[in-house]
Amino acid sequence: MSAATEAFGGTFRGRRVLLTGHTGFKGSWLALWLQGLGAEVHGLALDPDTEPSHWQLLGLDMPDHRIDLRDAAAVAARVKAINPELVLHLAAQPLVRKSYAQPLETWSTNVMGTAHLLDACRHAEALRAILVVTTDKCYQNREWCWGYRENDALGGHDPYSASKAATEILVASYRESFFGKPGQPLLATARAGNVIGGGDWSADRLIPDLVRAQDAGQELLIRAPRSTRPWQHVLESLSGYLLLAEQLLAGRASAASAWNFGPDAAGNRSVQEVLTRMQAHWPALRWQVDATAQVHEAQLLMLDSARARSELGWEPIWALDQALAATAAWYQGWRSQGADLSQRQLQAYLADARALGRAWAGGA
Repeated sequence: MSAATEAFGGTFRGRRVLLTGHTGFKGSWLALWLQGLGAEVHGLALDPDTEPSHWQLLGLDMPDHRIDLRDAAAVAARVKAINPELVLHLAAQPLVRKSYAQPLETWSTNVMGTAHLLDACRHAEALRAILVVTTDKCYQNREWCWGYRENDALGGHDPYSASKAATEILVASYRESFFGKPGQPLLATARAGNVIGGGDWSADRLIPDLVRAQDAGQELLIRAPRSTRPWQHVLESLSGYLLLAEQLLAGRASAASAWNFGPDAAGNRSVQEVLTRMQAHWPALRWQVDATAQVHEAQLLMLDSARARSELGWEPIWALDQALAATAAWYQGWRSQGADLSQRQLQAYLADARALGRAWAGGA
């Protein structure tokens, strides 16, 4: 078995995987990683909604189906045709501020889109595991100074957060109703923190907005400098998803539940702190506080990932400063080096995981 496919015990080598949302930021990184693991990846998503697009820069050679999850018949037909062994569901309307502008699109995509996919999965004969990715914002945010655990109450103020809480309830219902008996596919959810990394050009996200302001020779207007979030590199969350999927494919019934994948305490930092640390790797960056009244967003949010650490053996690989350095390097170099940077950074991440002795990465 080659070094490229030995991670996660070679679980994904030759696996037929349906990946939704592969044209997005996290989805495109996951498609790259899955191909490196030797998986047969089939994508289902809408067209990329940014220009540039990390997906387009990668130029991956894989089946690429442009289907709206709200089209139940099209989703069912595609799932039947692919007959996947594993479904990784990342497709969503992922932006808080957009959810205020387009609440019905957010609800219909995030909740009914997931329902359409899960219902189609009931009839996939080869299917063994489904992982639905939601968000750390699915918790009823009480502005606590400690991290939310998987058994804390779900809820949401804005349509995005509320729709993701509803998605968690939907998944739990399908698990109990259709995927809970022996021999049936195992179904889990994953909740990660605020992901950063190269290749994200989404609107109303801190790092992409900062990069756009830099390109335009402007100062970035930041909305809430004291808001605290659990920041982590995109590869951290994806390693958690893949480790969890490995356990599901192995038939570990206790893994069919909700899981947090967030940074350690040092990764919980305010927007102002993240910008200051990012500037250390990119001195030209500039910003100022926007005094305009803003829509409601939680000020304090932290995740408790003790369960993933103790039961899955998952831990972050890159500290926040490493994640910011990699992110800055990606954006600074992408015009000259393109998506080759993504492959190199993935290999660097895996090498660091092995050096730390992480079993999933093939470490000692």
